[in-house]
Amino acid sequence: MSTLAKILDGLTVEGELYEKLEDNSLRCFACGHRCLIREGKRGICQVRFNEGGTLRVPHGYVTALQSDPIEKKPFSHVMPGSNALTFGMLGCDFHCSYCQNWLTSQALRDPAAEASAQLVRKITPAQMVEHARKTNAAVVVSSYNEPLITSEWAAAIFKEAKANGLMCAYVSNGNNTPEVMEYIAPYLDAYKIDLKCMSEKNYRKLGGVLQHTLDGIKRARETGLWVEVVTLVIPGFNDSNEELWEAARFLAGLSVDIPWHVTAFHKDYKMTEPDNTDSKTLIRAAEIGREAGLRYVYAGNLPGNVGEYEDTLCPSCSHRLVKRSGYVVHEYTLTGDGKCPKCGEKIAGLWPHDPSTAGLDGIGHPLPIW
Repeated sequence: MSTLAKILDGLTVEGELYEKLEDNSLRCFACGHRCLIREGKRGICQVRFNEGGTLRVPHGYVTALQSDPIEKKPFSHVMPGSNALTFGMLGCDFHCSYCQNWLTSQALRDPAAEASAQLVRKITPAQMVEHARKTNAAVVVSSYNEPLITSEWAAAIFKEAKANGLMCAYVSNGNNTPEVMEYIAPYLDAYKIDLKCMSEKNYRKLGGVLQHTLDGIKRARETGLWVEVVTLVIPGFNDSNEELWEAARFLAGLSVDIPWHVTAFHKDYKMTEPDNTDSKTLIRAAEIGREAGLRYVYAGNLPGNVGEYEDTLCPSCSHRLVKRSGYVVHEYTLTGDGKCPKCGEKIAGLWPHDPSTAGLDGIGHPLPIW
């Protein structure tokens, strides 16, 4: 066993999202893989494992912790301009070859990520909330690795955060289950989901199942969470008009109020063949989203090059409600009850009751905790 695996196995508790089966086997419900884990074995995520018929799950540590603008998650309809204290652990139930967070998500699969052992820091939920206070964060977010597979630890943190008046969110691949959503939803306000493509073949290359993610988006909305969806547009992988139309139509069929973020791919980790996504491609994708009926479409990762697709516009009168550049909010005009000040249209989202707290003077730089 590697040094990293030994460290992580020592930072576990008994899980809650599983059932015991015969012969000390168990079934895990944390993600859509629903792994059958036999005694002494691990799930696909590599961080949930069977010890003597008991599921052991990650608990009591983080490998990344910093305060970011909420726009970086990205959320465009959740407390614009506010800080989000974002934490991550290790492990993922997917193996995307372009993952920008591969050091944390693929740490137990990729020998090159063994250095992640140096990132492990013990922490308590109370200390997490204290960090949120120090960085003036309004939201606590689980990200960097896949939060579904560490939901027991997230729930412990979110309980403390909610008791202290903070909002909570997941940044996830959406490969959820009814069981994990019932477990975590009482502590969540918002859920960002990656819709990676609309091709079953390509989803399987990433380690997932397309229908599981489509169901996960629908399930998150039915649970009552605020949902925003991101598609990383990759040349030659998912950038055809046909596939973008399919994604946009699916989202519009659920609700035209779902914000859809189309973001730019840049060469990373093991995917170095495609070209980086240019602004023309992003604008084309965003225009498809609007033509499909989506009322809130955003183009990200190329600040200053995508025009109005960085801003939030009123879908009724086109009045600019939030002006952004990258992760910085320059202008915020929504009323305290989340309406357009010009025409009175109710704008879907989670908005500050006091518009003066919208963080207009933020610089958009992360604040590292360590």
